[in-house]
Amino acid sequence: MTLDLGMLAFSILLGLVQIVLASHAASLQRGYRWTASSRDEVVPPLTGVAGRLERALRNFAETFPLFAAAVLIAHLAGAHSWMTEAGAQLYLYGRIVYLILYAAGVFLLRSLAWNVATIGIMLILLALL
Repeated sequence: MTLDLGMLAFSILLGLVQIVLASHAASLQRGYRWTASSRDEVVPPLTGVAGRLERALRNFAETFPLFAAAVLIAHLAGAHSWMTEAGAQLYLYGRIVYLILYAAGVFLLRSLAWNVATIGIMLILLALL
């Protein structure tokens, strides 16, 4: 397995971790009875760490398909290079740092971590040229 595909696999794991963290944080705030319900009723937005984890997960869900597609296209095109490796690492490590900073409520550095992850995707796409 190439490093790029390994980073993709670890990114999937990161997504699963984020789902669990956000779910448990929401359950702690709204109660496990709500978690087990059909969730048909309108509830106020999550606040604090629970809200930040939910938003970080939503942001991950927006960027991950782009990253996965870029890695898979590069792999299928045989464009594996230092650029795809660096891009995949930047994406994963940027997303990990983003999650930690977002959960902690650090606002400016969080945006920098998001930019690092996005540059990672762009590096993979540049490798296709």
